[in-house]
Amino acid sequence: MFSKKKNSFFDKSTIETKKYLSRMLLVFFSVVLFILILLISIYKLQVLDIKKYNIYSSENRIQYIPIESVRGLIYDRNGIPLAINKTLYRVELIPNKINDLDQTILHLSDIFDISDKDIKIFKNKLDKSFTVFNSIPIIYNVNEHQIAKFYVNKHLFPEVLIKSYPFRYYPFGKILTHIVGYVGKFNNDINIFNIHDKYDSYSLTSSIGKTGIEAYYEDLLHGINGYREIETNNHHFINKFSQHSSQPGYNIYLTIDLKIQQYIASLLVNTKSSVIVSDPQNGDILAMVSNPSYDPNLFIDGISVKDYNNLLHDINHPLYNRSIQATYPPASTVKPYIAISALSSRIINDNDIIFDPGWWHIPNSKQYYRDWKKSGHGYVDIIKSIEESSDTFFYQTAHDMGIDRLSRWMTIFGYGIPTGIDLPQENSGTMPSRKWKTNYLQIPWYKGDTIPIGIGQGFWTATPMQMNKSVMILVNNGVIRNPHILHMINNNCQVIPYKQLNIKTIKNINNNYWYIVKKGMYGVANNPKGTAYRYFINAPYKIAAKSGTAQIFSLKKSQIYNSLKLVENLRDHKLMTAFAPYDKPRVVVTIIMENGTGPKVGIIMRKILDFIILKHNENYEIRKTHK
Repeated sequence: MFSKKKNSFFDKSTIETKKYLSRMLLVFFSVVLFILILLISIYKLQVLDIKKYNIYSSENRIQYIPIESVRGLIYDRNGIPLAINKTLYRVELIPNKINDLDQTILHLSDIFDISDKDIKIFKNKLDKSFTVFNSIPIIYNVNEHQIAKFYVNKHLFPEVLIKSYPFRYYPFGKILTHIVGYVGKFNNDINIFNIHDKYDSYSLTSSIGKTGIEAYYEDLLHGINGYREIETNNHHFINKFSQHSSQPGYNIYLTIDLKIQQYIASLLVNTKSSVIVSDPQNGDILAMVSNPSYDPNLFIDGISVKDYNNLLHDINHPLYNRSIQATYPPASTVKPYIAISALSSRIINDNDIIFDPGWWHIPNSKQYYRDWKKSGHGYVDIIKSIEESSDTFFYQTAHDMGIDRLSRWMTIFGYGIPTGIDLPQENSGTMPSRKWKTNYLQIPWYKGDTIPIGIGQGFWTATPMQMNKSVMILVNNGVIRNPHILHMINNNCQVIPYKQLNIKTIKNINNNYWYIVKKGMYGVANNPKGTAYRYFINAPYKIAAKSGTAQIFSLKKSQIYNSLKLVENLRDHKLMTAFAPYDKPRVVVTIIMENGTGPKVGIIMRKILDFIILKHNENYEIRKTHK
């Protein structure tokens, strides 16, 4: 019995010893592993990553404080300022001097009006700020009474500064919004926290172009930010190393003539419309009005949710730039280009005559296409078909040309491709083809699809700017210039004029064909049977024009169009293009009146041409819409 117990005792002792040793070994190896990891980490820090952490150390010691550049101004072609900088004042807080943010805001509220939105925006900027030494704005546009009250109590606010700042302002309001655009506080527009790119970085108080010329020429207008280089230690200022001054942005001059722009805008009140006036000799855009519009000054410091929703949900779409973003069937305005294409392709001859009974049908088919004139135009040649806008003539021409050839030629005239205008968000429109229909609609092209293309209908859509550019090409007998709005840059008193690049010429077109087509457009305005003759009777100068009506929906065979019985958004669009004087064209004008609203398109065209050609603009008084 005793022997048995003794053995049991020793067995237990042995087991305990083994457990102890295993635990010691586990601890030992854990310590060795920890030391090994520590040594590897030290080696990585001290040897492998020494350069990287030296840079980090330097950056922690040296801070770059941005110095904002002054934004360049925008003028019209005659030197009238369209976008200026006003000096306003704002309240800024210095992050490293704030002990209790809520308490500071509470005390400031006794002097300034601080909204919850202001506080939210400030805290967001505070979270994103890469330095605690750069003051961050919390309240904008404080008045003189508030500033005086603050300075009486300045000793109570060591963490608060009052700073002046340039405030972008548009004295002509909505008249130029779709051209000039507006600036706003950026969010994700650019990487603003790249402190290594010191000169080009944007500070937390910078503005950036959001739309229009402000956005397109942001790199010229913004200028180059400067910076102050300071030494810090544990968030305390030690020493200033250097300061690099900012460089102001360039002043730019536009091709726009403010008098023409403002006059046209006055003609388009209460309409949905677009008017473009260009100089065909150089591509200058003299006026570009998209109506309705909106006040860009609403966006400078951040538009209210209510105001933005009102604009966003407005059924007339004021935010939309109709001149370069909206697309419409170009309608009969394209008949001159189809005529030139058919002549150059030997599809028709300059002496061809067809009979127009008021309808046309595809050979061996029962599908009929009606002419706009129910009784037809009788016998017509190319010139008469343009003067009276014979649909039948161009149904036949489109059928004979075929969609592939039509599409190629109309692309040459600028349809279906961007015009190259120096504005953002330009729409390319649609120049249909077999491939386009297969890719986008997943159905084949049918012969009947080609016929309405002959009168600028069907799948074909274009912007007003494309229509204007095509007339400029016609005026210049095939010389292609891009429309543009930049006139010149003023770079530190050095004037740099805009230079038209990539001027091209359409080849293999007989000069006589250009003459024939332009003669037809001359007849539109001067022949008693011309579709626009009544608008240009007794004009003291010669005009060439082409009118058009873009259908929103197709009529049934027995249906007669009556705009009074249709809701407004189903009524036809009215279009007209023109150039004058006929012998030496100085201006090209394109007009689109959506749904036939407002005055007749020909009346507006005549008023615009008279204003420019007869120099009524010399005595026109410019009116500022904002003081």
